[in-house]
Amino acid sequence: MSAGVVVVGAGQAGFQLAASLREAGYADPITLLGDEPDLPYQRPPLSKAYLAGKTDASGLELRPAAYFSDHRIHHRPSVRIDAIDRAARRVLCADGTAVAYDHLVLATGARNRALPVPGADLAGVFQLRGRADADGLKAALADARSVAVVGAGFIGLEFAGICAARGLSVTVLESAERPMARAVSAETASFFTRAHGNAGIRFLFGAGVTAIEGEKGAETVRLRDGSSLAADLVLVGIGVIPNQALAEAAGLAVGDGVHVDAFLATDDPAVSAIGDCARAPSRFADGASVRIESVQNALDQGRCLAARLVGRPAAYDAVPWFWSDQGPHKLQIAGLSAPSDAAVARPVASGLCVFRFREGRLSAVETVDRPGDHMAARRILAQGRTLSPTAAADPAHDLKALATGR
Repeated sequence: MSAGVVVVGAGQAGFQLAASLREAGYADPITLLGDEPDLPYQRPPLSKAYLAGKTDASGLELRPAAYFSDHRIHHRPSVRIDAIDRAARRVLCADGTAVAYDHLVLATGARNRALPVPGADLAGVFQLRGRADADGLKAALADARSVAVVGAGFIGLEFAGICAARGLSVTVLESAERPMARAVSAETASFFTRAHGNAGIRFLFGAGVTAIEGEKGAETVRLRDGSSLAADLVLVGIGVIPNQALAEAAGLAVGDGVHVDAFLATDDPAVSAIGDCARAPSRFADGASVRIESVQNALDQGRCLAARLVGRPAAYDAVPWFWSDQGPHKLQIAGLSAPSDAAVARPVASGLCVFRFREGRLSAVETVDRPGDHMAARRILAQGRTLSPTAAADPAHDLKALATGR
């Protein structure tokens, strides 16, 4: 009997692969191994609707329990994998059991980067990655008065917006000189600095945390310049680290992610990797290998790999795109920019539209509250079209017309 496909990781990428395999007619066994006790669920709402109380735990589930039995997807929750035995084609679980595979897929995701300072383990200091983290934060928010957010990335700013809407005192501490410094242009960063500031959020840029102090929990955050601020709730959001230890121990190529080719295969033909843990070549990075942390990437890589495993291989070539809900504003990014890419802001009546250029060619488009422009940008990038910086700055230059080839 075939051992089928075994997926390590029951997040968005792992689930999408399993679902897409069944949709494509794959008939052999599918085993989905997750390290959390829950059914596979969406993570993006954790820092948005879930924390804001606009959806509950059932609203996070990707599918109800019946879906997995109906589609013969064997979901095993709360399973920790200790090792991969490539020679025997099996994974070894912490409970002493082994799971055989014909094809193994690593969808192990990423983990939060820890804040390496005294007091980071105090009560009242949180990170946000899984549902258990969000549940702890929700409970703490009920009694919080002053909030410190360490890191002005997407998660931190989304959380800051939720706290400000609750009337809490919020300070965002960022070591760089602007928010989202590695991800967006200075123009987009400036827009959100103003927007969050107008909502009462205070920013401290160039700020390094040296300690978190308190008797029974977080009370004070000490900064590198010798100053301090009061905070009874601290959220740490300073980036993530790909979960590549299993792959590395098994002798697979790794380095800021599990290395895969354009078809999402590792250097072992019986092992693939997808999602936040995978580092794959991309034409949107001029052919360089990149690791992309987004729902879009997880879903599209899951679909791409499923097609290959049922005999319809195609190189992964999806346009990267991303969104972040911060306060009343929606940031959307199409494409893949580098910090050195030039930025051209188009005058618009509301929101924001910023075009990024690399050596004169369009690399990405950042929009705020302009979904039509975002969708047009995705089509333009998918088709390999471009426009000049002069045209980008001209509101009369119709993006939708360029996207449709008119």
